[in-house]
Amino acid sequence: MTAIAPRFGPQLIRLLLVTAVLTVGLLGALAGTASAHAALTGSDPKDGAVVDVAPREVTLTFSEQIAMGDDSIRVLDPSSKRVDVAQMQDLSQGGTVRYAVGLKPGLPDGTYTVAWQAVSADSHPVSGAFTFSVGAPSATTATVPDQEAGGGLVGTLYDAARYISYAGFILLVGGAAFVLACWQRGASVRPLQRLVVGGWVTLTAATLVLLLLRTPYTGSGKLGDMFDLGGLSDVLDTKTGAALVSRLLLLGAAALFIAVLFGAYAKRVTEAESEAESEQDREGNAEAGRAKADLAFGLSLGGTVVAAGIAGTWALSEHASTGIQTGLAMPLDVLHLLAVAAWLGGLVSLLVALYRVPDLERAAVRRFSRVAFTSVVVMAVTGVYQSWRQVGSWDAWTDTSYGQLLLVKIGLIAVLLGAAWFSRRWTGLLGEDAKTAKTAEAGAEAESHAEVGVDVAEEDVAEAGTPADPERAVQLARQRTALATARKKRDRDADTERSGLRRSVLIEACVALLVLAVTTALTGTEPGRTQEKEVSRTGTEAAAPAPARPVNLTEPFDTGGTKGKGTLRLTIDPAGPGTNLMHVWIDGPDGKPMDVPEVKVAYTLKSQQIGPLPVVPERLAAGHWSAGNVQIPMPGDWHLQVTVRTSDIDQTTIEKNVKIG
Repeated sequence: MTAIAPRFGPQLIRLLLVTAVLTVGLLGALAGTASAHAALTGSDPKDGAVVDVAPREVTLTFSEQIAMGDDSIRVLDPSSKRVDVAQMQDLSQGGTVRYAVGLKPGLPDGTYTVAWQAVSADSHPVSGAFTFSVGAPSATTATVPDQEAGGGLVGTLYDAARYISYAGFILLVGGAAFVLACWQRGASVRPLQRLVVGGWVTLTAATLVLLLLRTPYTGSGKLGDMFDLGGLSDVLDTKTGAALVSRLLLLGAAALFIAVLFGAYAKRVTEAESEAESEQDREGNAEAGRAKADLAFGLSLGGTVVAAGIAGTWALSEHASTGIQTGLAMPLDVLHLLAVAAWLGGLVSLLVALYRVPDLERAAVRRFSRVAFTSVVVMAVTGVYQSWRQVGSWDAWTDTSYGQLLLVKIGLIAVLLGAAWFSRRWTGLLGEDAKTAKTAEAGAEAESHAEVGVDVAEEDVAEAGTPADPERAVQLARQRTALATARKKRDRDADTERSGLRRSVLIEACVALLVLAVTTALTGTEPGRTQEKEVSRTGTEAAAPAPARPVNLTEPFDTGGTKGKGTLRLTIDPAGPGTNLMHVWIDGPDGKPMDVPEVKVAYTLKSQQIGPLPVVPERLAAGHWSAGNVQIPMPGDWHLQVTVRTSDIDQTTIEKNVKIG
């Protein structure tokens, strides 16, 4: 087994990289189908409606609670001028979330555009637009932002900062827990110190970035607005802003915790070990042990409180704070995050110790194994509850983006548990303890010195501060350092059990990164229960609307007169609600362009009693007509009528049903 395992090292790394790429691609595909967390479920007037008299106000109804400002709803006339007046009204009552904005009196006929933007209860921005017409539809120059709220460069940076903040939290909490619960001597080990401090720095920086990006993320979408002090002041008044500021304050307390952990506590651990090895003063040893235990208890208690507080800033501002049973969901979400950090953060700490520390005790690995098992149990219990709460039904597992992402996460956790099983087996095979390892290292060092012909007596003189040759002393020091490094690497690679454990833990850490990516995507995806509510209210899957497809129509015609026969070709692009481009070509029997005096087009949606809506295309060339601003108010099966006149008295009308949207 030892001869085969190293041979598959590069293949294993390549396999992990391929898995990472495929998973990230899958996440991108799923994220592209995710809809907003709060959805517009109704409006008055309805989307695409044609009313006889201009309404006094426009009312919007949403699927869940949202936060809106006075400028969140805009109503634009056909020339793109605002016609809404006064402040927005909150008409919500009971379980219905409804907002309204008044309109100017005496609005003329035409098509009006309603654009809205808000922040859902779980902190994610949502936006949309629809049209209605007074009297009859008309051409409109009103434009709404092409980019959805929370999208573009700002959205990408915000999502990246969210992922990085989760990673920093896991390294900070998991690394500290690993030191206190599994390997107390690790408090004085530089690689572990750098890992925990790096987690703190990462989480602090990511939180500051999230706070600054919050204004453009929920508003304009312009990166420059992140330094808008007025916008930052508004953010601080929101639930998410308060959570981010609270996280920064708690990170200040975490900095004090880290200073004590790697300062006073590390010193206590070192002193206790030195006194225990000397075994000269038993009373002093007992006193040092009690002092270390008291300090460890205080750090554990204080660290748990601070870690739970930081985890609570996510629970208070994301999915756990909305929906059903929030009083139970939020504390369970905190437990879930703490369990994830203890497991995955401890896993990274163990990996660092296995690669950077040659004398990691077997007892420390076994203690982490027990901590990981407890964390997995807590994750399973809290995860099952959160899944039931967020998914809502069996169909939502496969029919919604949230359910699909959750299945991916469960699959990755299964792989992670499989790798953990192998790690547990390698842990049981670990050999000598730290003292035996140190003895072996001392013997190997003496043997190495003999091999290179180093004179021990000369080294003793050099170390005593009276070297005969300073250059020789420097050379010997370099040799000792190089030999020590080579020896540690050789001993590490020769330890079959530790090498196997390092490989399995490395696999766990790589899969854990993918689990973290899926978890971050889940926090930005609409829960399955909410998506199903939208389907039941609208009758369609709001999360994945059918894309509009251009209409291409080819029909022969005969007006009955001289040169009255030909072929009509018509295209409508993109054939969806809103502005469309229409082209009409008339070809003669020989296939060449046929010039005719007049072409007229009309659209009728009989199911909604809309129309006929006339369109008069312009002649661009012989046999070619075009209309560049064809307004189709809503999707449906539209009845198309094309009238072709070939002389003063000869004409015919071609009728066809076409699918719009």
